[in-house]
Amino acid sequence: MSRSAPAPVRAPLPTRAPSDRREPGEVFGPAFSLFADVLLVSLLTSLCCLPVLTAPAAFAAAAETLRETAAGGRTASARTYLVRLRARLGPRSLLLGLLLPAFAVAVRADLALAGGELPGRALVGPSLVVLALAAGVLLLRASAAPGPVTARTAWQRTAADPHGSLLLVAALVLAALIAWAMPLLLPLLPGPLAFAATAVDLRATAKTRKS
Repeated sequence: MSRSAPAPVRAPLPTRAPSDRREPGEVFGPAFSLFADVLLVSLLTSLCCLPVLTAPAAFAAAAETLRETAAGGRTASARTYLVRLRARLGPRSLLLGLLLPAFAVAVRADLALAGGELPGRALVGPSLVVLALAAGVLLLRASAAPGPVTARTAWQRTAADPHGSLLLVAALVLAALIAWAMPLLLPLLPGPLAFAATAVDLRATAKTRKS
C-alpha cells in the first residue's frame, strides 16, 4: 500500500514592514506624506520670512512642526505651524532677525572693499563664505533645538556634534547651489533645511541617550 506524498511546504509570503503599510483606501504611503509636509512647511516658512525679522521664529516653528510630525505620525497643518510660530515670536527672536540684514549689509560692504586694492583681498571671499556657513549652521542648530535657545547653547550644540554640523554645512551648500541654478525653487528650500536641522538634532539626542 503506497503512502501519499507529503504536501509541499509553502514559503511564507513576504510581508511589508510596518512603516510601509497603508490604510484601506490610502493612495500614497508615509514617505509621500512626509514629502507633502515638508513642502507645506517650506511654503509657510517662506511667507513668514518675508518680514525678515520673523525669519528665526519661522525656521524654529518649521523645525518644531516637523519634529512633532516625526514623533507623533501626524501630518503637518498650517494651523499647527502658526501656533508654533506665535509661541516662538518674542523680543529675542526679533532681535536675532534684526541681525540678519545687518550681517548681509556687512558682507556686501566687505565684498565691495575686496574689489579694491586692499592687501589680502583674495582671502576676503573665502573667509566670508566660511563665516556665512558658520552663521547658517548656528541658526539651524538654534531653530531645531526644543525650547528657547541662546547663542551659547547653539554654539555648544554645534561644537558637541561636529559630524552633524558638517551635514548641515552640506545642506546649506546644496541649498545655495539650487537657489543659484533654479531661483524659482527658492520658496521650497526652507522646509528641507528645517528638516535636515531637525534630523541632525534628533540624531545627536539619540546618541547622547545611548552613551
